[in-house]
Amino acid sequence: MFIQTEATPNPATLKFLPGKVVLESGTADFRDADEASAQSPLAGVLFSIDGVTGVFFGYDFVTVTKDDGFEWHHLKPAILAGIMEHFMSDAPVMMTDNTGIETAPGEEFYETDDEPIVATIKELLDTRVRPAVAQDGGDITFKGYRKGTVFLHMKGACAGCPSSTATLKHGIQNLLHHFIPEVQGVEAV
Repeated sequence: MFIQTEATPNPATLKFLPGKVVLESGTADFRDADEASAQSPLAGVLFSIDGVTGVFFGYDFVTVTKDDGFEWHHLKPAILAGIMEHFMSDAPVMMTDNTGIETAPGEEFYETDDEPIVATIKELLDTRVRPAVAQDGGDITFKGYRKGTVFLHMKGACAGCPSSTATLKHGIQNLLHHFIPEVQGVEAV
């Protein structure tokens, strides 16, 4: 098994491509070792490596975030070994069939009158933003809309990325405003 690695715009995060499907649908984002171990054998293995602070699963990739006090050349061999051993064992990535862990509809907030705007925002995010962000090892999901401001949740390589503010303000905000003039701002939550 050959696992490719790719740098991401976030220097604390690397993208690992095992050449296999990781999650059939959706994404899973883990920022806590106990939660990771309870929900995913693979995430549990990766969190057992000293210096790993985050694990994110996409369709065909795993992104791993490290603590600033650790260097990739020390962590990478252990991460590659953990991913390889997991996929060679044919163990499930997730403990339950609840793949595609996303923001539940009940967690979103917006006014009922804004439903058409929200539907357009979600469509633009799904068709134009999320595929590009997945290339960098992350994901951005809709959280809410209030008084012209869109609230987004950044995951994977996007969480804590130094260029995420520029991506939000100059990329996503401009795109949404172009198609939806009511959108005046974008904020991360």
